[in-house]
Amino acid sequence: MESRVPAPELQDRMRRFKDRMSSKHPDWEFAVIFGNVNLYYFTGTMQDSMLCIPRDDEPVLWVRKSYERACDESDFPRIEKMGSFRDAAREYKHLPDMVFLETELVPLALYQRFTKHFPIPKVTSLDREVGMVRSIKSQFELTLLKKSGEIHAHVLEDSVPDMLSEGMSETEFAGKLYARLVDEGHHGIARFGMFNTEMLLGQIGFGENTLYPTYFDGPGGSRGICPAVPLLGDRNRKLKKGDLVFVDVGCGVGGYHTDKTMTYMFGSELPKEAIEHHHRCVEIQNSLASLLVPGNIPSEIYRTVMGGLEESFLQNFMGYKDRRVKFLGHGVGLQVDEVPVIAEGFDEPLIENMVLALEPKKGIPHVGMVGIENTFVVTKQGGICITGNNPGLIPVGY
Repeated sequence: MESRVPAPELQDRMRRFKDRMSSKHPDWEFAVIFGNVNLYYFTGTMQDSMLCIPRDDEPVLWVRKSYERACDESDFPRIEKMGSFRDAAREYKHLPDMVFLETELVPLALYQRFTKHFPIPKVTSLDREVGMVRSIKSQFELTLLKKSGEIHAHVLEDSVPDMLSEGMSETEFAGKLYARLVDEGHHGIARFGMFNTEMLLGQIGFGENTLYPTYFDGPGGSRGICPAVPLLGDRNRKLKKGDLVFVDVGCGVGGYHTDKTMTYMFGSELPKEAIEHHHRCVEIQNSLASLLVPGNIPSEIYRTVMGGLEESFLQNFMGYKDRRVKFLGHGVGLQVDEVPVIAEGFDEPLIENMVLALEPKKGIPHVGMVGIENTFVVTKQGGICITGNNPGLIPVGY
């Protein structure tokens, strides 16, 4: 599939970014992008570079390495070579008092090197504005997302049951799953924006391991390989009859991710209570999806759905014990964790062609994490799922 970002697409992204900046920050004059994902979004290439965006002049992509590759794969209108920030600074004779940066991402040392040659006294964040611009997907982006969703659905719903065998470890299963996803067209990485989040594949676990504490801001758990690598499989946990298998992984095509969770019952059914709670999570997902309509407010969706749940069901919902997360879904795209989020504090209305993953889940003592997650496109008819329709708890081996 052709994934080169077309020139009109890049022009539209820059126009929408400038329009939003002018709406939210009427006095803005100068913005600079350093992060790989945002660089790719605005220029179509991911290099060691800096994108300078003056309000009233053309943006310039200043590339340290590789200039040749940037020119080869990007249709961005102006790409220049630089050895250091000093080279780029010669272009900008009259700098403003404030620069807008990715303050969630740019480390202090990089900022200090930048301001040595761009002596701008004040800095403020552009993270929210870029995030909201990226949240509305074009047809080009939706094509890639739908292809990712097709791979996701096929592998998790059709292929995984044949991969599971008694006695295999979580890491053995993770290796087979990763290889299958890549063979089917997955781009091989799951990118997150959350600080210090490293993820090759996702959260995978058998039974009670899916309830184990982890720093990752999600409802599921994982023991991981070791304390230094806490978010992959456990080499020592072997699959046995009666186990719940929990698979929460990202898939991506051309840089664009979908997010999906599928569950399986290996060898025999789970306890009746666990099955009932799982089906309730599927019902909640479907209710949430019906509310993914342009104009609806994410925070109001969150309050409406959470307010309709019984107190008894809320115990261990969206986490386990005191480790519950405070959201029901999140945007996806070039990163798995994007805005908007179905949570308090997200008060801008949904817009058509936003893409969100919905993930109601519930921890069951001595069983594991049940529930579901799929990726949906916001439409006037409600959320349209692009990652398959299987309700989960797929029976395997009995």
